[in-house]
Amino acid sequence: MGQEIDSHRFSPGDFERFRQRLHEETRQLEEWFREGRFVEEPPVGGLEVEAWLVGEDHRPAAVNDAFLERMASPLVVPELSRFNVEVNSSPVRLAGRALRAMEDELGRTYARCEAVARDLGAHVVWVGILPSLLDADLTLANMSRLKRYRALNEQVLRLRDGRPIELHIEGHEALQIEHHDVMLESAATSLQIHLQVSPASAHRYYNAAKLAAAPMVAVCANSPFLFGRDLWAETRIPLFEQSVAVAGPARVTFGDGYAQGNLAACFRRNLEQFDVLLPESLAESAALLPHVRLHNGTIWRWNRPLIGFDAAGRPHLRIEHRVAAAPTSVMDAMANVALFFGLAHHLAGLDVPPESLMGFPAARDNFYAAARHGLEAEIAWPGRARAPVRRVLQDLLPAAADGLAGFGIAGEDVHRYLGVIADRLERGQNGSVWQRAYVAARGRDMQALTGAYRERQQSGLPVHLWDV
Repeated sequence: MGQEIDSHRFSPGDFERFRQRLHEETRQLEEWFREGRFVEEPPVGGLEVEAWLVGEDHRPAAVNDAFLERMASPLVVPELSRFNVEVNSSPVRLAGRALRAMEDELGRTYARCEAVARDLGAHVVWVGILPSLLDADLTLANMSRLKRYRALNEQVLRLRDGRPIELHIEGHEALQIEHHDVMLESAATSLQIHLQVSPASAHRYYNAAKLAAAPMVAVCANSPFLFGRDLWAETRIPLFEQSVAVAGPARVTFGDGYAQGNLAACFRRNLEQFDVLLPESLAESAALLPHVRLHNGTIWRWNRPLIGFDAAGRPHLRIEHRVAAAPTSVMDAMANVALFFGLAHHLAGLDVPPESLMGFPAARDNFYAAARHGLEAEIAWPGRARAPVRRVLQDLLPAAADGLAGFGIAGEDVHRYLGVIADRLERGQNGSVWQRAYVAARGRDMQALTGAYRERQQSGLPVHLWDV
């Protein structure tokens, strides 16, 4: 979905031509899996953070056009709304001081974003859902000026026969509203973690990402409030799932099973089960699978397989782990990334695949329990009884450390980042816990909450050290 398109209006012929090319490229991709055409390289990691722009009043500021023009950075790009942008890291080979290099780059990018925003009378905030956001902010007038977003809105509404999007979330409180466009999606902002892996083990990493989703969403939760209502610990999960709901299979989904053998079946399901949303005829060579990649970009699995290409045009596989909320600080972002990398490598490398010890429905139930209840959730885990997620995470930290060591990450960095997770678990405070504690102590003024949150984020302290 990062690809821009030439038009947001399509004819029946556009859909037919796109489907034909999608069929051809999917068959080609399946041949690549059978023939072992994917690059075998050491693991590579990266991340994306979806960020908010807010004014001095701590309300959304629809200024991303001017902001992006002044940033002029390939690492900072548009998002769906004019008060959001996406901050990217450069991909790094996972060895030695790679995580510290990612932290340093992310810190520099964050600082520059804040400086540029200040010149516009604004600030940058990383948070899963902006507490001060109002339903009235989510209008087409605040949609970023890219054709792909207009097309997405038109096609989602087409598949809904023009019916409004219905949002119904029950948590600590309840919220039920109707919305007439896809701008609800822009309210949910994430930390997306990328891991490029060997084709031979890609299905194991994909399954490991699904198993890790529950502990990850619990420890990273940062989205308790939407439009002033206290809902799930990670309200972003049901919000995103419902914001682009159409007839047929869910387009934002935890999936329907573990991968078996390789990831080709995921792309075959994309072709056979999901309507085409953006039937743009792309000029890129079929050897770069442009239609497969664009179609895959409109199916938002919480763990999504991606195909990329190196400078020589050789294909590689990576896993995009999408369950974590936009983080509370740069340090917390890197702690979350380190935890996922470590868990994924550990779980994918076990002699007995852990996914063989716990059925997929249990992994899915874990995910939604953790999104609903955060660090207070109870989950199942392969080979053990149901337990509080905090205890499961505490028990998994040594395994995550072993996983990072298996990548060759420097021991001091393993301690640096997983130490933050250990302290977060010990104190029982992630972003959602802090936001709720602030409201309990200071009252439900969402602009004041956003301002206090921003001040603490800019301090650079990890969230377990934030006071209320």
